[in-house]
Amino acid sequence: MAKPFQNMAYKFTVTLPDEVGQDLQKWAKGEGRPTANLAAFLIELGVKRKFPDKYPEIEPGKGK
Repeated sequence: MAKPFQNMAYKFTVTLPDEVGQDLQKWAKGEGRPTANLAAFLIELGVKRKFPDKYPEIEPGKGK
């Protein structure tokens, strides 16, 4: 049985090609956020798209 969601951090190291890392930094800087924060968001987005049955999309205006 799955445990209820707990606000826990899963930490690991990611290695990117230089050009991709530089573009990620540029993107994050343009949004005024840390590179790690943007990377975490993009990974989360990718996982949620991979497993849509587990993470259904939230309709705009419907809350979290």
